[in-house]
Formats: sequence, C-alpha cells, structure tokens
Amino acid sequence: MLRVVVLGAAAGGGVPQWNCGCPVCRIARNGHPELQSTQASIAISADGDHWFLINASPDLRQQLIATPQLHPKAGKLRHSPISGVVLTNGEVDAVAGLLSMREGSPFTIYAHDKVLSILRDNSIFNVLNEKNVQRKPIEMDKAFEPALPDGPSSGIEILPFAVSGKSAWYLEGMDHPGGTDGAGDTLGLRISDKATAKYFYYLAACAGVTDDLKARLAGASLVFFDGTVWRDDELIVAGLGSKTGQGMGHIAMSGDNGAIESLAGLDIGRKIFLHINNSNPALLHASPERKSVERAGWLIPADGMEIAL
Repeated sequence: MLRVVVLGAAAGGGVPQWNCGCPVCRIARNGHPELQSTQASIAISADGDHWFLINASPDLRQQLIATPQLHPKAGKLRHSPISGVVLTNGEVDAVAGLLSMREGSPFTIYAHDKVLSILRDNSIFNVLNEKNVQRKPIEMDKAFEPALPDGPSSGIEILPFAVSGKSAWYLEGMDHPGGTDGAGDTLGLRISDKATAKYFYYLAACAGVTDDLKARLAGASLVFFDGTVWRDDELIVAGLGSKTGQGMGHIAMSGDNGAIESLAGLDIGRKIFLHINNSNPALLHASPERKSVERAGWLIPADGMEIAL
C-alpha cells in the first residue's frame, strides 16, 4: 500500500508569510489557525517504515516534528525513517530543507543533474557529506526505484518527466551551473507502488498544461498539482509583487488556460492543489474562489493529511 503524507501545502514563505499583511495572512494569524500551512512537500512510503520526501522545504524541521510517521524509532538513540529525498526543482522552497538534515543520518538525494549542479555550486550544501548523503542523478522519462539504506527494494517506482517551468529565481541573470539547456529544471513525477501498480502524480510547479501532460494525467486516481495563484496577475493586483504567475513559472488555477479548466474532463479521481501562495483567495474557506475550486472537484489540503492508495 502506498501512503502519502502532505507535510505542507503552501508556496514559498508559507501561510502566514513572516512579513506579509495580506488578507489571508492577517486572518491566518488572528483566530483562524486552520489557514496556517507550511511550505509544500510530501512524504511517501510503500511499507510504512521507510519514507521518501518529495522536496525538502525550508519548514522541514517543523514538518518532521509534526509528523509522527517520520519520528525516530522508539528505543533508538539516533534514527530516521527517511531513506531519501527526491527534488523536482532547485527553488529555495524545494531544497533549503536539506540543510535541516545535516546531523549525520544517511539518506540519498535524487535529482536531475541540473538541480544537482546547483547543490554542487553552493558550498553550504557541503554540510551534507557525500560519504553519508549520496547524490544520485535521475533522468527524464527513465523510471527509477529509490533505494533503502540496507539494500532491499523500497517497492516504489518513480518516473520523472519534464513540465513547463523555469530555473530557480535566484539564478535569473546569472549563468546556470548546469548549463543553458532548460530541460531538467522543473520535473513532474509519476509515483507507483510496485506491488499494487497503483500510482499518482506530483507536480509542484507547472507553467502550462500541454497535450502530452493531459495524456499522462488522464485517468489517474490522484494528482497533486501546482496551485500557486488563483489568477495570473494576482500578485500585481494585490500590490504584493511585480511578477505574474507565468513569470514565476506557475499556471493559475482559474481562467481559460488555468489548471481547473485545462484538467477538466480527464477522469482524475482526486485532484489536490498544493504550493498555494498566501496571496491566493482560494485559501479562504468562504470565498467564491474556494467554492469554485470545490465545485470543480479540487481539494486544498491541510498539513498532515494522509492518503492511502
């Protein structure tokens, strides 16, 4: 049985963001803790004992404390059930949590070489000694099985594939350490239980829905999908920034070319938005945007939600 735990569902900065006074952040601070969310990541396991993280958010330490499934085993002086971390991009909100895993427990980092090149280029990630924390490159459209520390099969197969997106913000205007080819900077994942053949998709970042992506997602029992903004010009209209969703490498939830419309009619069992920015009015339970999300069959999850496939 494949188990999935939502560690966090928010975009960079979380909800509430530390320096933000937007309506969602104000309400989340004042009497509505149910709106609070840490930055997007999930944990997956096929056996309930060994877990893999999909992205390591800056909130990882907080997320691990809040998630009993990821606590050290009782009676062990030093232990972690986390066997590996799979990175889908090189943004701060996907890799910064690795620095919270520097205390010596062995695990493996899986990422496209474009993202591994970012880690190699930044000496702060040297705190993860490669003798203890292996870094394994993954290739697009080539399935792999993440390994357990003691050698047996993890029972999980992951197929990475390219989706529309962009390089990390902090590399804008700079030479990418992985070269000029943009392929590999933004990945989607098809995650399967080898024993049951059940699978789901994870796309924390996506700038557009292509025909190829529709064909992949059609008929899936579960899809986690980029829900960063409700409308493309959301940050600009709210006075919170100067970039559109597309400019940041994210598709909007709404609109003719948005995620809700683009993925309608694909016979997806459960559709879950994550990586949701604090500016997004769909976070507010009574908002018309939230009602539109729910009418379309989408769910906005709470931190700690667990799903079994």
